[in-house]
Amino acid sequence: MSKQTLVALSKEPIPEKLVFELQKQANQYGVSVDSIVGQISNGIYYSERWELNQLLDIAQREHLRSIAAKFNSDLCFLNPELKPADIKVLAMDMDSTLINIECIDEIADFSGKKSAVAQITEATMRGEIKGFKESLRRRVALLEGVSVDSLEAVYRERLQPNPGAQELLAGASARGLYTLLVSGGFTFFTEKLREQLGFKQSQANTLEIIDGKLTGKVLGDIVDGAAKAAYLDEACRLLGCAKVNAITMGDGANDLIMMNGSGISVAYKAKPVVKEKADAAFDRVGLDAALLLIS
Repeated sequence: MSKQTLVALSKEPIPEKLVFELQKQANQYGVSVDSIVGQISNGIYYSERWELNQLLDIAQREHLRSIAAKFNSDLCFLNPELKPADIKVLAMDMDSTLINIECIDEIADFSGKKSAVAQITEATMRGEIKGFKESLRRRVALLEGVSVDSLEAVYRERLQPNPGAQELLAGASARGLYTLLVSGGFTFFTEKLREQLGFKQSQANTLEIIDGKLTGKVLGDIVDGAAKAAYLDEACRLLGCAKVNAITMGDGANDLIMMNGSGISVAYKAKPVVKEKADAAFDRVGLDAALLLIS
């Protein structure tokens, strides 16, 4: 691939000044920016597309994204050879991607250990702690003795799907996509969200519960970054397609294996290391803006 498609997404009309600034900066890199589709709107978001005559490196892409941010716009750098009809699978992370919270942090809040757990969570998602499995075991161990009622309270009182989640799943289903929720979180929440939002499949970790209380242990194999990618690969295999036929969404370092090599990777309000490597970085638009990338 020697070319790229540049896509701008915004909740507001995309100003001509943004287009001028993007073209000006790209030209300084020796890259031409030619309009493909003029500004369009689906009633929720505005979008505009251009063709870049060569690939940009990470620093160049991030510079263009910083320019777009000044105009409340997000940028995506897509493979021009990928057609919307090629996308067959939507795979996404749960905590801080599909939903507004890190569930384990909120569970810990009920036991007065939120700060200790959150510190491990953040360091792990940034990739600073190696070994997600051990990290999760350490965090879950802190939850020993927490009542299952606390999990119910987290779901009922604190968990909210992120903006555009319901519309994204409805749109993906209408397009016939296979929808997969893969999480390093817990089945207690993924199963409820699968039913609520209509995912075809969900995979996560199972907390051991005895006599209505958490034991501080995880049952079975832990779903880490590699497992997320493996579940996506298996879904693609069963559908008779390849990973390039998937759109993936995540926010943390343990989503990168799943996102790498997918047709379109979307970083949703993500850690810097994820945004740098993702095709699309959503910081201002909702999850459902992804539908514009496959329309």
